[in-house]
Amino acid sequence: MGYSVKTVSEQVNLSPHVLRYYEKEGLLPQIKRTKSGIRQYSDSDLDWIGLICCLKNTGMSIRQIRDFVTLSQQGPETLRTRCEMLQKHKCDVQRNIEEMNRHLEKVTHKIEYFTRQYEAYAESEQETQKPADALVK
Repeated sequence: MGYSVKTVSEQVNLSPHVLRYYEKEGLLPQIKRTKSGIRQYSDSDLDWIGLICCLKNTGMSIRQIRDFVTLSQQGPETLRTRCEMLQKHKCDVQRNIEEMNRHLEKVTHKIEYFTRQYEAYAESEQETQKPADALVK
């Protein structure tokens, strides 16, 4: 039994359009079809979609993912090359995480800096208004 485009779309949180695009781009070359041409996704296809989403969401290009899929179709003799591709990608992801952490530290620092400035400003505003309040009483 296979899954429809609609079912897979809901399971993996991708639109049917994106799923068809991935197939057209060669990222999902093994999708079976019924006699009437309707796509029927398998559990294996869902695993591939999960990997594709992971690679794409971590910055791998469609071209690189296509190359990886093509190598996978060629069999076990490409295992070393695929491992090397994933190792390089892992290094790229780690570098991006480190860079994002540096950006996060800067944003956190600025939040703390502006919070202190705002608190000082708010305190000075309260001090300015106290004499005016005293005159009204």
